[in-house]
Amino acid sequence: MKKYPEQIALLPYVGKWCVIAALVAALAGSASALFLVSLDLVTTWREQNPWIIWLLPVAGFVVGWIYLHIGRDVEAGNNLLIDEIHDPRNVVPLRLAPLIFISTVVSHLFGASVGREGTAVQMGGGLADQLTHVFRLKREDRSILLMAGISAGFASVFGTPLAGAIFGLEVLVVGRMRYDAILPCMISAIVADQVTAAWGVHHTHYAIGALPPVGVWTLLAVIAAGMAFGVIGRLFATATHGLTALVKRHIAYAPLRSVAGGIVVACAVYWIGQRYIGLGIPVIMEAFQHPLPVWDWAGKFVFTVVSLGTGFKGGEVTPLFYIGATLGNALAPLLHLPFAMLAGIGFVAVFAGAANTPLASTVMAIELFGPEVGPYAALGCVVAYLFSGHTGIYRAQLHQPR
Repeated sequence: MKKYPEQIALLPYVGKWCVIAALVAALAGSASALFLVSLDLVTTWREQNPWIIWLLPVAGFVVGWIYLHIGRDVEAGNNLLIDEIHDPRNVVPLRLAPLIFISTVVSHLFGASVGREGTAVQMGGGLADQLTHVFRLKREDRSILLMAGISAGFASVFGTPLAGAIFGLEVLVVGRMRYDAILPCMISAIVADQVTAAWGVHHTHYAIGALPPVGVWTLLAVIAAGMAFGVIGRLFATATHGLTALVKRHIAYAPLRSVAGGIVVACAVYWIGQRYIGLGIPVIMEAFQHPLPVWDWAGKFVFTVVSLGTGFKGGEVTPLFYIGATLGNALAPLLHLPFAMLAGIGFVAVFAGAANTPLASTVMAIELFGPEVGPYAALGCVVAYLFSGHTGIYRAQLHQPR
């Protein structure tokens, strides 16, 4: 019997995953487009009607009650997806997607300090997993399908297809990447980004400006900043997990946890304004343009830890972008580096440290800021990753020796 060359034998595999990944991308990209439009609408309305912050405790109670009664099995969110990739058992319930969509939009409408990556990733993974039955996928294929969904969600919500693909491969195990899923993750991420764009949704553009030439001081300064970014990333993860455990220990009834957090956030907003709630994109953009108050990163840090730690739904990544960009802005004069340059490096490096994803973060910097920042971003992200230790925002991440 004539044996086909390996390249010919691969064609059915390639064809199969092109079709499946494209379907995943269509679902995730469309969901992200609707999600981003919804966030813009509710954010604008909240900024025009600041009184709504006083209803944040009520919103938190309602969302907590819904999850308590119909969402217990999907409340783990990103960690649920990662666990299913490591050990595929049961198809993720479809209600994961609408629950996280609605609860995140509610969080932003009423003024919690949360992000959007967690929502997009959960929608991408949850919707992708529904194709398990359609294609009757095996256990190992289902694992790859979930990774493609994660990549598609991340890529489409940030407009970074290459970073999205790498994120889906890198986030599962610290210190190791899964190359068996590289084709599906790449296709789903690239196509999902295009699908979101086809719906007319545009992403924020950041101008990093001119960069200094590579030199001894520049590299040492970036390393020093990377150390700070990594420590802050670790503190963020530790504080969020710690507050979550503390609140669960002292408030047994889940919906009341968000009530407590909502009261704290609402009172703080009453005293100091809306600067540290929501996504904070305007402040992030300011960090690239001129000096900001040196405590901005700490303000966002506290507001986000309180919001996430008391049960409000959303993501961690955009708040981490805010923390990193404003911390970089604060460090720039001390390290004699341009504001925009260090804001850009901090933007991705704090995320790299908190999520243990230095490669995805480096590629994200190149996609968002241009290729010239690549060497500096890579150095900052790697150092931040090293100095963040094994602590990360995703509890389900497995760890390999560094």
